[in-house]
Amino acid sequence: MKKNLIALLALIMVLAALVGCGTENAAQGKQERTRTVTDIDGTEVTIPANIERIADLWHANNQVVLLLGGADKLVTTTKNVQGLPWFAQVYPRIAEISAPVKGTDVNWEEVEKEKPQVVLASSKEQIETARKNGYTAVRVNFATYDGLRKVVKITGDVLGGDAVKNAETYLSYLDEKTKFTDERTKKLSDADRPVVLHIVGGDDLFKVDGVDTIIDEWIRYGGGRNAITAKGPQIKTTIEEVLKADPDIIIIGGTQSAKGIEAIKNDPQWSSIKAVKNGRIYANPVGTFNWDRYSAESALQLLWAAQTIQPKLFADVDLVKETVDFYKRFLHYDLSEADAQRVIKGEAPAK
Repeated sequence: MKKNLIALLALIMVLAALVGCGTENAAQGKQERTRTVTDIDGTEVTIPANIERIADLWHANNQVVLLLGGADKLVTTTKNVQGLPWFAQVYPRIAEISAPVKGTDVNWEEVEKEKPQVVLASSKEQIETARKNGYTAVRVNFATYDGLRKVVKITGDVLGGDAVKNAETYLSYLDEKTKFTDERTKKLSDADRPVVLHIVGGDDLFKVDGVDTIIDEWIRYGGGRNAITAKGPQIKTTIEEVLKADPDIIIIGGTQSAKGIEAIKNDPQWSSIKAVKNGRIYANPVGTFNWDRYSAESALQLLWAAQTIQPKLFADVDLVKETVDFYKRFLHYDLSEADAQRVIKGEAPAK
């Protein structure tokens, strides 16, 4: 009887130990199903270990997700992204994804339908709203090349898997192109640097980009000087200020650049400006996103800007080849040389 009791107690102790181990393993397993990323504000965010459903509310960051190989995880995009011809050319599925974002307005009911595991957004207000609604939200935003570097890394960390290595590869490429252009132009005096006016888009010729922006950075790396000395992106100017700056080069961004170029050529008040008299008005390249701002293709913008601003210093750059190689390497898309030329000219795909 005593032996039976001892055996029973021993069995109970073994079972208790097994249950304890099982509980501990389950707890460990639960912990392993999450991980932590740090967003652009330095906020640590706990996200699921395996991310398969992403709501990306920032137009520009959709391109970063595409670049890092995570586009199949997008469950929401934006109307702006769906309106980018080269994005649709490279990734046709973008047209089928829910697009609850128009401009800065978000339809949260549509976001909810897609059951995202994580929300990516640039607006602090959108991030706060997402978190109040119970979403895991990671803020991504940049206005400079250093900011671009941080956002690429953050996005890679959120996507996980191969995207982490893809981010490292891209950042090495970006550093290489930055160093390449800077080495050739950093010793140029102001007198040897053409004055460059960058207009945001062809619909408003007096919305321009000033200093402390990624635009100002690639103008400088490319061997130029910004015509606008005020701080910030997308600021208003006047024809009087433009005439005073008298830029040597005018660059117009966006998908309506051709419209802006024609408007300038046909407007007498612009006719005395050096850039107009010398025919140095250019459409900025537009690929899966505008090269000039908030774009992973800003790595190519460095080369284009350098060759446009300082053509003699960068005559050896084969921009068509660089563009074809970039699309193959990072977007896994076979861009023809003719298509690359259209991208560089800011033109949509041929129909």
